[in-house]
Amino acid sequence: MWYNPMMRGLLSSPLHFILSKNMMLMTYTGRKSGKVYTTPMNYLGINGALYTTSYRDRIWWRNLRGGADVTLRLRGWDVTARAETIEDQSEVADALLQYLKTAPQLAKYMDVRMDADGNPDDEDIARLAQEMVVVRTELN
Repeated sequence: MWYNPMMRGLLSSPLHFILSKNMMLMTYTGRKSGKVYTTPMNYLGINGALYTTSYRDRIWWRNLRGGADVTLRLRGWDVTARAETIEDQSEVADALLQYLKTAPQLAKYMDVRMDADGNPDDEDIARLAQEMVVVRTELN
C-alpha cells in the first residue's frame, strides 16, 4: 500500500509518538520465501497480549500460522515477540467480541452495531468472523 513506507518511516523515527499509541511495526519472515517483511499495523492491548485484525483475503498474516517469532517496533522500542493467527471462526468471534468490548469505539470502523449496554451485535460479530482473522502477539 502507498502509505506503508510513510508509516514505517514515522514509526521508526523520533516522531513515533504521533502514532505509536495504537500502531506498531511487525517484522516477520516469509514462510516460503524467507524474505523479511516489516508491516505497520494497528494494535490493541488486552490482558497482556497485543491483538490486531486482518481480512482473510490479505496474505501477510499467513506467515504467522502455527506461531512465528517476530520483532515489534512498539512505542519507539524494538522488542521480540511470538505471534500466532486465530483463524477458527468461533475463536475469531470470541476474540472480536473481546476486542470490541475493550475498544467499543472501533465498532463503527468494523461495521458492527452495539447495543445500549455496549455489547456488540451477535450477527455482526458472526459475519465479521467469516471475513477476518485475529493475530495475537505475546512479548517475550
